[in-house]
Amino acid sequence: MAIKLTINGRVRQVTAPPDKPLLWVLREDLNMVGTKFGCGAGLCGACTVHLDGVAVRACQTPISAVGAARITTIEGVAATPAGKRVTASWIAHDVPQCGYCQAGQVMAATALLASNPKPADADIDAAMAGNICRCATYNRIRAAIRAAAQA
Repeated sequence: MAIKLTINGRVRQVTAPPDKPLLWVLREDLNMVGTKFGCGAGLCGACTVHLDGVAVRACQTPISAVGAARITTIEGVAATPAGKRVTASWIAHDVPQCGYCQAGQVMAATALLASNPKPADADIDAAMAGNICRCATYNRIRAAIRAAAQA
């Protein structure tokens, strides 16, 4: 089935079954490999993308559920005001270690700051819950989000 998707401001067309997860459409059909596969069950956050600015798990989102929503991936998030602040803060705070989870972490943090520009620690914790970092850089992640909120 041919499906049109708006990804990072560009209309793209793919031919895929309607139940194919957005994660695999991005990675396999469009060669956009920044969005990572982690658990495949929506539990780790590595595959987080935005649908109309809302953070969703791409591994659990069939392309038939996307509709006309605008998709933003890690490849395009720095073009948004919140994404620009988050990515700069991530670098300044030297957040990544292995880096595998960082695309999902940045996407979750960006969605948070886009909807809540001055989050309290409880807001940060709630927004980042479920985004797992095996390297345990959680303190640097929180510091980077706080700094991006103040920028």
